[in-house]
Amino acid sequence: MDDRLEIGGKQFRSRFLIGTGRFPNPYIQNEAIKASESEILTFAIRRINLEDPEEDAILQHLEGMSFTYLPNTSGAKNAEEAIRIARLAKASGISDWIKVEISVNEKTLLPDPIETLKATEVLANEGFIVLPYTSDDPILCKKLEEAGAAAVMPGGAPIGTGLGILNPYNLGMIIEDAKVPIIIDAGLGSAMDVAQAMELGASAVLMNTPVAKAKDPIKMARAMKLAIEAGRLSYLAGRIPKKKYATASSPLANLSK
Repeated sequence: MDDRLEIGGKQFRSRFLIGTGRFPNPYIQNEAIKASESEILTFAIRRINLEDPEEDAILQHLEGMSFTYLPNTSGAKNAEEAIRIARLAKASGISDWIKVEISVNEKTLLPDPIETLKATEVLANEGFIVLPYTSDDPILCKKLEEAGAAAVMPGGAPIGTGLGILNPYNLGMIIEDAKVPIIIDAGLGSAMDVAQAMELGASAVLMNTPVAKAKDPIKMARAMKLAIEAGRLSYLAGRIPKKKYATASSPLANLSK
């Protein structure tokens, strides 16, 4: 089945976007990334040596593997900072893809909706492939799409909490109304959460902490990959409607007397 994810004119077999932070060591990071079969890799630009990206410790460990890089603006407090970080990454030759990530509250790390929208609009107009991380607000997600986002990435729960999808109703509304891919980003913790996200109709899932901080990151990466595939197949297959009362799988009326 040729069911590919398309973002910014590029097609991908995998619907798993994975981050590079918080792994115990470079070997486990690389093996987990291999197990995930991800084709899109995200990392914080502030962790990269922009003066010499090819010699950077993070990217150097990925030698021999081919990815679409999705650098993010983690650490930015406003649109101006996020725009500056994105421009630096592009000028350094890393990527013209950018995950806009702007938060001001260090306790919740929830995205700033106004600043995120500002940055998305400016960067999209400059030709960036913009994927903004945002809250699960259907109106805001639509505004980001209209501002030129190539995909919109609402969180299932606050970053790193592992709480799973707290508001499936909102995410369902966002997905139903979207004309660009909706990628669930942040707050997921297990394969069950991932399957739920995909069964809601999400186009993909972005994860870092639930894989990197698992007891066995390599096994967890594979579990998440399989959950994404299963959830996607379930969504495409179409689940049965929920009913209040039971229905016999072999109706009595059809049984021979």
